[in-house]
Amino acid sequence: MVGGTRVSPRPVRGRLCWNVQSLGSGRAPGRLGERGSVTAELALALPAVILVLVAVLTVAAAAGAQMRATDAARTGARLAAIGEDDAAVQDAAVHVGGAGASVRVHHGGPWVTVEVTTPVAGSWWTSGPLRASGKAAAWVEP
Repeated sequence: MVGGTRVSPRPVRGRLCWNVQSLGSGRAPGRLGERGSVTAELALALPAVILVLVAVLTVAAAAGAQMRATDAARTGARLAAIGEDDAAVQDAAVHVGGAGASVRVHHGGPWVTVEVTTPVAGSWWTSGPLRASGKAAAWVEP
C-alpha cells in the first residue's frame, strides 16, 4: 500500500502488469470542509489590495502635483525677478501649474516670493481637500 493506494502485480496476456486501485475518494482527510475557502479569502483580501492600490496612486498623484506647483512657483519667481507685473507672473504660474492653480505673489524689499497651490489629481478629487503647494523666492533684478 502506498499513500492510500493499493498497488499489486497481476498478469495480463502473459506479462506482469501493476494494478493500481484507489482506496478512497481521492481527497485528503479534512479537505471536504475547505471548499470555497479560496473564494472567501479573496473576498476578504481584495478590498485591502484595492485600498493599497488607491493609496499608492494617490501618493504618486500628490508627488506629481507637488512638482508641478514647485515648477510653477519657480517660473513665477523668475518672471517677477526680471520685472514682469503681477498679472503676467500669475498667468505664467497658472499655465505651468495647471487648471485650478492659485498663485500669490509677495514683494518684500529686494526679494519676491511666489506661492502656488494646485489640486492633486483630476476629475473628482479637484474639489477635495488634497492640494499641493510650492514656494519659490528670487532676488529682484535692478
